[in-house]
Amino acid sequence: MKTVLVTGGTGFVGANLVRCLLDRGDRNVRVFVRESSDRRNLDGLGRDGAVEFCTGDLRDRASVSRAVRGCQEVYHVAADYRFWANDYKELHESNVGGTRNILEECLARGVDRVVYTSTVGTIGLADQPRPCTESTAMDPHQVTSHYKRSKIAAEKVALELARRGLPVVIVNPSTPIGAWDRKPTPTGKIIVDFANGKMPAYVETGLNFAHVEDVAEGHVLAAEKGRVGNRYILGNHNLTLGQFLEIAACKIGRTAPKMVIPYPVALATGWLSTVWADLVTHKEPGVALEAVRMSRRYMYFDSTKAVRELELKQRPIEDAISDAVDWFVANGYFDRMQDEPRRRKAWLFL
Repeated sequence: MKTVLVTGGTGFVGANLVRCLLDRGDRNVRVFVRESSDRRNLDGLGRDGAVEFCTGDLRDRASVSRAVRGCQEVYHVAADYRFWANDYKELHESNVGGTRNILEECLARGVDRVVYTSTVGTIGLADQPRPCTESTAMDPHQVTSHYKRSKIAAEKVALELARRGLPVVIVNPSTPIGAWDRKPTPTGKIIVDFANGKMPAYVETGLNFAHVEDVAEGHVLAAEKGRVGNRYILGNHNLTLGQFLEIAACKIGRTAPKMVIPYPVALATGWLSTVWADLVTHKEPGVALEAVRMSRRYMYFDSTKAVRELELKQRPIEDAISDAVDWFVANGYFDRMQDEPRRRKAWLFL
């Protein structure tokens, strides 16, 4: 039975990946965690010895070396994903330096297979809303965030190590939706804020959505079938944010917001909010400027390559949103309000 290492296993995608690996039954799973990591997403999974926790930090080469030792397969999922930080060097140290540490250790220890989790943020976008592929070149003007810069640099590290002989495959998840989004992610926060009545309007943009369980399984398929040094988009359905909110509204029981915020207004709000955070509060802004800039283009993608070469599954996006809503409700993020639209209509006739 092989030993598998997962970095970022307590996070959203990582927790689903750990479950996917355990369901296959042929692996012992080692999860690399920081001392301060919230491990609730993996509660109960280590009781029978199937999950082993290894404490350390990606920036600490010695702890990385201990984690990789004895592993035949490594999934490097961990990343510092933020649109704002007090010190953006932290993103580079974790996402680039940490990636180099773990991939070089994998090469030195002769790991059989490595899957590196990148992002569709490293793939270029079209001027007009149309799906882009792994081969779409990135325009430098589209690099709008420190996070994106760090992931582009980290992907270059992975490709460099592939040329040096590391059997690494790169996966580029789009926007995963589903259970175990504890933090939650920016997209999960959209669902939570909307359900709690904190989203009366939105900035129209376009995203590619996928069920997080399909994304997790896509990692395992990449290890089994992916070509070394290749990138694979793990995605599914392209939707505008308005369309996404309409589906979420049906699952939650609220009326979807109809007001669209003009991009210049959102940009000004993001700038003011971020400047206030930088100079005064030193806490995450309510509206991050980098997030607004990212919404400028429609982030549509085509995952045909992953479907063809990896046999990636693509469940309906309605199932992904339904599973996310069910998980958020079960964990107290909000209550389902099936009667809310009907009550609103009744109020109009009073």
